[in-house]
Amino acid sequence: MRVLITGANGLLGQKLISLLSTEPDVELHATGRGICRIPDGNYTYHRVDLTEEGALFGLFEQERPHAVIHGAAMTNVDACEEDPKECELQNVTVVESLIRACENHSTFMTLVSTDFIFDGENGPYSEEDKPNPLSAYGHSKLKAEEALRKSTLDWAIARTILVYGVIPDASRSNIVLWTKKSLEDGKPLQLINDQWRMPTLAEDLAMGCWLMTKQQAKGVFNISGKDLLNPYEIALKTAAVFGLDASLVSETDGSKFTQPAKRPPRTGFKLKKSMEVLGYHPSSFEEGLEILKNQLS
Repeated sequence: MRVLITGANGLLGQKLISLLSTEPDVELHATGRGICRIPDGNYTYHRVDLTEEGALFGLFEQERPHAVIHGAAMTNVDACEEDPKECELQNVTVVESLIRACENHSTFMTLVSTDFIFDGENGPYSEEDKPNPLSAYGHSKLKAEEALRKSTLDWAIARTILVYGVIPDASRSNIVLWTKKSLEDGKPLQLINDQWRMPTLAEDLAMGCWLMTKQQAKGVFNISGKDLLNPYEIALKTAAVFGLDASLVSETDGSKFTQPAKRPPRTGFKLKKSMEVLGYHPSSFEEGLEILKNQLS
């Protein structure tokens, strides 16, 4: 199977490359906008700007992938709110181009989506619950989902939440690494206690996406961690696992902070479908932290 990974330089992309490189029957292709930042492995890297449809179509003509896992996206929620045109370009227009390329080659497409398509009033959510996004980011990801649903493709959607992990030469941090570094530097952290998420280990998300792709499992699947936590609790657990000073962490509520994009107060996912249909096995947050700790050491 020829598999194409978009956003291959990012956290999910690199975990997918690492996972699929060990699959004997996979011919692996990776794309990114910049130079390759992925460790050496059993893959071919293509430097492609996905907003250039001609370049994207040319790549498909050249490699003719059987499956695509589309992990590339504009995921900075506040940046999306402040630049909705760029958000639309990266998260909707690119997906529409990718759908056309996949339709031309009967390519199975797996799209990575988000809990931010929900308003957070009734979480945790099942795959069938009705979306109601609060932000430009959430609206863009829902539009991408809808474009895929309307296509003629065989497709899958992997919805996920607050992904964390570690890779070499990362261009962005995540909540766990940011918390760890802040506490190591002795910085006091005041974190909110009134927004709840299910933090997702990047390796788990990569495995979920691969299970969907390998099985050509059609439809929407929730792929997240299994513990519903707020940022204050996340920081305390991170401090405990890494042996850092938890007294630096204090709690407050979201009213003390102003952010451009509105956040859903309580998301989280019901994981029964992905566990039963795909055989997905999420890590607990403590298990994920221990894996990350071992990788860093």
